[in-house]
Amino acid sequence: MKYVRRQPLDVLTIGSATRDIFVASSHFEKLVSATAPDGFSACLPMGSKISVDLMEQASGGGATNGAVTFARFGLRTACLSRIGSDTAGEDVVREIAREGVDISHMQWDAKEKTASSIIFLSGHGSRCVLVSRGASQHIETSVLKKGIPANWLYLTSLGGKMTQLKEVFAAAKKSGTHIAWNPGNGELEYGYKVLEPFLKQTDILLLNREEAADLAHVAPRMLEEMQLLLSPIPKLALVITDGARGAYAFSRGVVWHVGTIKGKRINTTGAGDAFNSGFVASLIKEGDIFRALHIAALNAFGVVTHMGAKRGILKHYPKASELNLVKVREISRL
Repeated sequence: MKYVRRQPLDVLTIGSATRDIFVASSHFEKLVSATAPDGFSACLPMGSKISVDLMEQASGGGATNGAVTFARFGLRTACLSRIGSDTAGEDVVREIAREGVDISHMQWDAKEKTASSIIFLSGHGSRCVLVSRGASQHIETSVLKKGIPANWLYLTSLGGKMTQLKEVFAAAKKSGTHIAWNPGNGELEYGYKVLEPFLKQTDILLLNREEAADLAHVAPRMLEEMQLLLSPIPKLALVITDGARGAYAFSRGVVWHVGTIKGKRINTTGAGDAFNSGFVASLIKEGDIFRALHIAALNAFGVVTHMGAKRGILKHYPKASELNLVKVREISRL
């Protein structure tokens, strides 16, 4: 893939912007649960006071997290999200502006508050997230009628708003913009048949294993079936992240797997955003999926070993000598 700059921006990210509050306590009661994604639940006894080991605030949201990766990796980046006219929104904008992200596309909402999350952390990095989506649900995508002023669009959740989804994809088509799409649960609930036209316009489709299973309408264990149905659809690549088990990339009949890097996990919030944006950024810069998996894994590792969704994002595009920590292997080739 040869990258040619045609637009004022390299990447425009679209999706949520949030203020995250991280709460960690060794006093959370852990209960084994077969239905919980991480294998256990945390119990908070009502009527009691629980000692907290850590409480921190930081900005989050798929659009702002991705924008910071792209900006730090040297790509001209802007973020389109909607925030409340409140101190939380001001903090979010101030933080991404410091990173060199163009904030001229950010939207301020006079009625809704900035989206917020409360994230309960266990001792080994697993988390439970309480979310209030606020202003981020009401992004005005009609501002893109003339097209998207970027060579690439990095699209995250739009809260399941079909009108917005149609407007964004129509704008990308009009301007010839490439699309990397990490759909949210609201979009995935429409199902494969409804989303198929959008999926076929997508260059890079980014999903976790559970999301891919839902879209393919198979059990999460059926990775091969997901691959057969979903990998031929995006124009360039399908990426499926698999938590502590690493991630897979599928492109033109080739399947790669990248493992995770060993180290103490402090916080998994934002790890998927870091992996996905790192992968897309590398593919934009170099056009090499094998190398992009290395970059993505390094970026995700930085996030899981720091508190917050942005603090651990790599400060610069990795050098070749930094890639030795990552193991990528080709699994199969048609």
